[in-house]
Amino acid sequence: MRRFLIALAVLAVAGLAVFWLLTAPRMLSASDLPSHTPDVANGEQVFLAGGCASCHAAPKDGKCDNGRYQDEHVLAGGRCLITPFGTFNVPNISSDKAHGIGAWTTLDFANAMVRGVSPGGSHYYPAFPYTSYQRMTLTDVIDLKGYLDTLPASANVAPPHDLALPFRLRRGLGLWKLLFLDGKPFTPDPGASAEANRGKYLVDGAGHCGECHTERNLAGGFVTAKWLAGGPAPEGDGWVPNLTPAPDGLADWSKGDLVYLFQTGSLPDGDSIGGSMVAVQEHLAKLKEGDLDGIAVYLKALKPIPNPRPKRK
Repeated sequence: MRRFLIALAVLAVAGLAVFWLLTAPRMLSASDLPSHTPDVANGEQVFLAGGCASCHAAPKDGKCDNGRYQDEHVLAGGRCLITPFGTFNVPNISSDKAHGIGAWTTLDFANAMVRGVSPGGSHYYPAFPYTSYQRMTLTDVIDLKGYLDTLPASANVAPPHDLALPFRLRRGLGLWKLLFLDGKPFTPDPGASAEANRGKYLVDGAGHCGECHTERNLAGGFVTAKWLAGGPAPEGDGWVPNLTPAPDGLADWSKGDLVYLFQTGSLPDGDSIGGSMVAVQEHLAKLKEGDLDGIAVYLKALKPIPNPRPKRK
């Protein structure tokens, strides 16, 4: 019995050591960053493409689950994302040095964006869409940090996340990342036009459209076979539209229809978008028209993936 207990203890220690190694944060080093002076004007375009204010600006009426915000330039946090895993409270990412990210280095910011790791070395939850941001170029990441540093500071302190066990244990996210975070930057499709590749870069990277418009599995990872084909809303009971050119998606939309939607929020049938997409569209409208063209071309070139909303019983 004594030998059995010793063997069991050794196996437990070995298992813990393997777990600790597998779940260790994978971080960039200073040598991974390019020598680049932040281009604040481009950083603003990245900010708009990413719709950062949609999550990080304070809610307009104080209700944490309201998608409307007070001021898109004051990134005080305060929104909440209510999901099957619990409630994620969106943090302050203003330029405040004590309560925001003003004291972060460029390397700190890059590790958060493309590796999902905090300056203190902890895993971020993928409610922060680093699974998409990993596709961004590091120059765009640096430019975004440069722009954020020009925005107003806020001393707001967001409450901690409200999650059930085992989701409170951040270390376990290292295993999740092994499955769903490949660490690969965007690679252009050699068979696509420069315009389509630009659109793909914006949609799959900074725009993180797949975070809402792609179904997720039980572990919260993307169902890649249904990329951008819509599905159950990550928050609430809604259904997110299909962005592929399938019959239940964009089959009947022209490139011009899409660009007009991005610019005005108007649908081809004369209706207008609503919900959380309102803030997204308002940011898209401020992008360069060439970028909007690229997004439309990319979406229209996707493989059609039918994914109609199931009929309610």
